Parts: sequence; structure tokens; C-alpha cells
Amino acid sequence: MKDSALRQDILDELEFAPNIDANDIGVAVEDGIVTLTGHVPNFSQKQAVERAVARIKGVRAIAQGIEVRFPTSESDADDEIARRVLDTLKWSTLVPDERVQVKVEDGWVTLSGNLEWNYQKVGAADAIRHIAGVRGVSNAIALAPKPASGDVKKRIEDALRRHAEVEAHNIRVEVSGNKVTLTGTVRALAERSAVEDAAWATPGVHSIDDRLIVS
Repeated sequence: MKDSALRQDILDELEFAPNIDANDIGVAVEDGIVTLTGHVPNFSQKQAVERAVARIKGVRAIAQGIEVRFPTSESDADDEIARRVLDTLKWSTLVPDERVQVKVEDGWVTLSGNLEWNYQKVGAADAIRHIAGVRGVSNAIALAPKPASGDVKKRIEDALRRHAEVEAHNIRVEVSGNKVTLTGTVRALAERSAVEDAAWATPGVHSIDDRLIVS
């Protein structure tokens, strides 16, 4: 696909998405690599833009340069943002109480601590991305070591074969301890994310080396 046609597909997708205001977003494409610029009113919309672009066939990589610019009335002190984040995590059914530490600097939230499952780690970040004043999230939560079962490789391969969005025959899975290495090719960034999700959902997996190529 030509870069000009891919750029138009991306612009059409952003315009179509009801949760995205595309007026202040710039899109450049070179050899399938998409560079996003401009600004959005909140962090949640920044992530929505990235997810929308990743869905487009032909996108090989994304360089995310979008800024979060709040209206003046929405600018909050870091201590107030931290309180909102802590309250939200406390209410979340995915995150165990008092297992996640929070640091806020100029609206940027860093999460740390230890959890057992990747879905808890992802859930903690997802729970706070809509909070007013949050400009971005660094998820530094560690996963507690847990021995991987002997059939981790088979479980992941079976999960990939069941997944409607994944061409499993193009993907190779290698397991060493708690680490999974993924190699091969996928058709789009969205498929790559689906493969990662399938691997993360397998008990005993605590790190993933994603070497998948979008072709």
C-alpha cells in the first residue's frame, strides 16, 4: 500500500471514531511507519488514537508524538492527582489493596509495586487513564516470580490457534523459564497485540520478548 493511501485510511479512521477529536492531530507516513503529532485534551484520547491507528492494515510501526493539553481549568496539582489515582486503585476489583505505589510528577503517573498477574498490572494502568489531570502513565509494576508450568509453550500455541484475529502458523513461540520469546510475522499491529495478550494470559509468564514483524 502506498504511504499516501495509508495516511488517508488513518485520517478516515480517526475522523470516524466517535471518541476522538481529530482536528488537532497530525499524521505522517513513511514506509508504513506512522508519526503522530498534535495535541488532545486527555490521556485517554491519546491512547484511543494509538489504538485506532494500530488497527489499520499496512501500519508497521507508530511514533507517538501527541501531547496532552488540558484546558486551564483542568490543570491539577500533583498531590490531588495522586489522591485520585489511589482512590481509583482502591475501588478497582482487579488490583489488590495496597500493592501498588504511586508517584506523580507534572501530571505523569508512575506505578510501581509487585503483583501476581499481568492482567492486574494492565488493569491498574487502564483504571487511571481517564482521571482528570493525568498526562501519561509509566507502568513499572513488577510481576512476582512464579514457576512456569511445563506446558506453557503448548498453552500459548493452543490459544493462538483459537484466536480469530491471529494467523498462528506464522508465529513461533519459545519458552525459557518465565520468559516467552515470540518470532515470526503478523499482518498488523493489532494482530501483534492480540498475540501478546494471548501469551500474557498464560499462567507462569512474567516477561515477553516480542520479535514479531509486521508485514
